[in-house]
Formats: sequence, structure tokens, C-alpha cells
Amino acid sequence: MRLRILAFFGMLIGGGITGLAPFPLLAAGPASTAQPAKPEISAAARAALQRMGEALRAQQFEFRAQTIRVYAGPKGEPLHIFHTLDVTVRRPNRMLVLRNGDDGSSKLVYDGKTLFVYMRDANKYASIPVPGTIEGMMKEAMGRLGIDFPLADFLTDEPSKSFLSGVTAGDVVNTVTIDGVPCLHMFFSQPPGIELELWLEKNDRSLPRRLIVTYRSLPGEPNFVATFSRWNFAVHPTDADFIFQPPAGAVRVALKPHAGAANQKAGGGAK
Repeated sequence: MRLRILAFFGMLIGGGITGLAPFPLLAAGPASTAQPAKPEISAAARAALQRMGEALRAQQFEFRAQTIRVYAGPKGEPLHIFHTLDVTVRRPNRMLVLRNGDDGSSKLVYDGKTLFVYMRDANKYASIPVPGTIEGMMKEAMGRLGIDFPLADFLTDEPSKSFLSGVTAGDVVNTVTIDGVPCLHMFFSQPPGIELELWLEKNDRSLPRRLIVTYRSLPGEPNFVATFSRWNFAVHPTDADFIFQPPAGAVRVALKPHAGAANQKAGGGAK
């Protein structure tokens, strides 16, 4: 689910209602009759991810992610765009994302029945009905509109399992210190051509501190970078925190399906 997760997040993180295409989607390769190789993931890496997964399955939490991603300029040159995301989660079916970045600010609100995306600078918003859970909402929206959202794995029902989906190898590289906290630096490979570096706190919760996704098979080998901070598991958001009320004068716009959405399968193909 990592990298083909829903145009709404792509718009929220990558641009306005018209959107910025961070980089092309990775298409699933042809089906193979050969048995897939057994993942070679070290016990230490699996244990750290398991601790992370248990922590992120908490009923409610919030965090901040600062991201850098690549998009194509008018001449095809790789340009970078920066965003800060403040994310609040209340399982099973509430989520709020406040996004500020180089291209303005926006808001994503999921109230368990409807997903809203609001672009503050343009004073425009869009919505689609998606009852269910947070993970179900992401899969449903991905099936309709599909684009990448590299942080999706951390918000699923089983974060560690979701992160390892499609990964064939992984290990702990070393231990580094980030803002005074010892962290495990890990490296994972996901064919075809995706490399993942993940830094998890070296403690009983193993919370994410950094993520880098590198696309070796794409021109220029672009990457996505995220740093995590302000983890808070003591929050108690109410239903009112996940209600979207359009501001005065806000214009509702329609979201068009992504051109390749019909050929995508939720949770399938490249992340």
C-alpha cells in the first residue's frame, strides 16, 4: 500500500486540487509462475518492526512528519517540494491531517463516513463517501483515484505487516542518535527497484524517526524523505475534532479519477 495510495493524500501532500505529480506510479510487473523467494529479513529488523507495529496500533495518537519529495519541472528537471504534516489518528475510523508546505496549506478530514480534502489558499474542497476504517478508506480511495502516499503503512491496521509487504530483504545497519535518542538504522529492498531506509527508536516502542524511499528504477533515481517528531499517545480527540465545516465562501469541486485507477488493485502492485 505504501506508494499507490490515493490521490487525495497526493493532493494534500503534493499540491493543490490540480495536484503535483511527485513522480510516476510504479506499475506492477507481469505475473510470474515462479515461487517468490522467501524474504531475507533479519530477526533484529523484524523485532524492531513488530514493536513499531504494536505501538502504532494504539487507539489514538498524533505525530508530525516533515517531508521532501520530487516532482518534474516544466523541462522535466527534478525539483523538490517541502511539507509539514500534523496527523491525528483515532482508530478505527477517524483521521485528521493538517498540511503546510511550499505550495500552501490544506486539510484532510475523515469522519468515518466521508473523506474531505480542503485547500485553504484556493478556498476549495472536495469529498467522497467512504464508510469503514482508516485502512478501508485508504484502499477504497486508492481504487478510485490512486497516487502515492509513502506514509500510509504507518496508519494501517497492521503497520509492521504493511511495511514489509513486498519487501524481500532487510537488516539493521547500525545504531545512530537522533535528537538525543538512540535509533536503529535499517535498510530494506523491495523489487523492482525500491529501496527503503527506516530509522526506529531503539526502545520498547520503536517509533519511526526517519524514512527514505529511493526509486532506483525511475529516471534520476528520485526519493522521498520524511522525518517524524512530536509523537503523542496521550491525546483524546473527540468526534468534534473530525468534523469538517466548509469555511464561508468555500467552493466544492469534483475529484476526477486517476487515468490508471481502473487498472489498479487495492494493496497490489508496487508500493
